[in-house]
Amino acid sequence: MKLAFVGKGGSGKTTMASLFARRAAALGHPVMAVDADINQHLAAALGLDAEAAAMGPVLGEHLADIKDHLRGTNPLVPSAELMLKTTPPGPGSRLLTVREPDPLLDRLFTEHGGIRFAATGGFVDDDLGVACYHSKVGAVELLLNHLVDGPEEFVVVDMVAGAEAFASGMFTRFDHTFLVCEPTLRSVGVYKQYLGYAEDYDVRISVIGNKTDDEDDVAFLREHVGDALLGWCSRSKYVKAAERGSVGPVADLESENLAVVDAARERAVAGGKDWAKFTRQAHEFHRKAALAWGNDKAGVDLADQIVPDYVLGEHLLGAPVH
Repeated sequence: MKLAFVGKGGSGKTTMASLFARRAAALGHPVMAVDADINQHLAAALGLDAEAAAMGPVLGEHLADIKDHLRGTNPLVPSAELMLKTTPPGPGSRLLTVREPDPLLDRLFTEHGGIRFAATGGFVDDDLGVACYHSKVGAVELLLNHLVDGPEEFVVVDMVAGAEAFASGMFTRFDHTFLVCEPTLRSVGVYKQYLGYAEDYDVRISVIGNKTDDEDDVAFLREHVGDALLGWCSRSKYVKAAERGSVGPVADLESENLAVVDAARERAVAGGKDWAKFTRQAHEFHRKAALAWGNDKAGVDLADQIVPDYVLGEHLLGAPVH
């Protein structure tokens, strides 16, 4: 399952993403986690040494390598220069899995606590004033487009705060989106933005309330998000200790909060996977990118890279997925 964690900055989306990933890994599920936020905090939340993680490889600096690896022998993508972040896989493309060894993933991802982790990387000095952050997360979008994952496997992506995810088609790359929402008008406003942008794309959104103090907070969330409210987490001593650098076993999370994390996992699995929709939307956004700017840059019609009957999920390293 490909899962996005989104929300207003400071709502706790990184915390929830890390708790979800760590709980799933502790229960024996294969887990991949990606920090796709501008502010890179997921590594520390997962219990990695933040300074060591910051010195490691980041996806955004290896986009050319990622393109060259994923295009494989696909004759419709003869060079990395003709590959956009939206380019879908086709015959000959190199596909990835959550758990199987892969030379590129092994180089760019770090294994920690049963989780394969990577970060997009933040802005560097050369980016300031000239670069869009979506050029960084293009690497993540490509990986998601070429990743074959199962219903009991989890790819957890900590997304950029606010509604910035809708500046590209990456918001359609997920089987389920969890929006972490504080009981405030500003946080609820981000949920309503997401709902408005996503309504035409069949995006599954569940709201996880966070930092609730009392029944009034819960009533506020129920009033403003309705049936989308999956559950709510109270303020947590466990989380506070983790934010101070003491990341204990995830089973030590308060039982009522742990139950919300488990409910999120169960909701994701129950929703299932729709490979046909995933592929259809990949093709749609690739056409949009090709028409908007890709064709002019490449000098060819990049929409010709689309193979209509090639449905990801029916192909795993060149063989059918069972």
